[in-house]
Amino acid sequence: MRYMLAGNNMAIVCKRQSLEPAVRNYFSFSNMMVADGYFAADNKGRDSTFPLYLYPDDSAKHVDEDRRPNLAPMFIEEFSPKLSLIFVGDGRGDLKKSFGPEDVFDYIYAVFHSPIYRSRYAEFLKIDFPRVPLTSNVELFRKLVKLGGKLVKLHLLEDEILDTSFLRYPVNGDNVVEKVRYVDTQRQVWLNKTQYFEGVPLEVWNFHIGGYQVAEKWLKDRKGRTLSSDDREHYRKIIAALRETIVLMQEIDKAIPKWPIE
Repeated sequence: MRYMLAGNNMAIVCKRQSLEPAVRNYFSFSNMMVADGYFAADNKGRDSTFPLYLYPDDSAKHVDEDRRPNLAPMFIEEFSPKLSLIFVGDGRGDLKKSFGPEDVFDYIYAVFHSPIYRSRYAEFLKIDFPRVPLTSNVELFRKLVKLGGKLVKLHLLEDEILDTSFLRYPVNGDNVVEKVRYVDTQRQVWLNKTQYFEGVPLEVWNFHIGGYQVAEKWLKDRKGRTLSSDDREHYRKIIAALRETIVLMQEIDKAIPKWPIE
């Protein structure tokens, strides 16, 4: 975890050994420290954080020039000739002649968000860390890097598409979270007796990351709290990010022509 404090970094977060749900969904991203219990408050397996960059082992804050990619040499030695691209040790390549650790990161993040990957390897993902299939198809690599990069921006709530409002909050009131409930016929998320967010699709409301139902948990964690305008805007962006994540997951499956990936 110290590498998340030492300088600019990002990490894939996943979980090893989990019994529920049937389809593995213990994959996420962070650019800061992560508490254990990130995915679920259970005792089966621990949440694991895999930083992209490693910094010198001291307590000082470092600059990017001090870091090195957290990628095994054997991984790069195998992947680089497969793609016929030269590996650069920091940042990104041009994806024409070169690729970098951040391209690898986005590729992995895209693969882990493939619904087919999660269901096809569900039994293995119950008992061990996820494995990364390597492609020799450079066009597929470029597509998945692009889609994975979009997912990363979404999950940082930085994508411009999140500025497009589709969620309504039509009733004035005290904005206190009391009892959270969802009315699917109206696509409404109620936070008290009079106020609700409107326009939340059922698949977004039901979307889980690990053991948590994201759209519900965020509000339940704030029970008794008055939601500020910034809180309400943040929730709107969460809902939009979940909606776009579902779309991108389907695009990732469409981009991969066959399994196992070749």
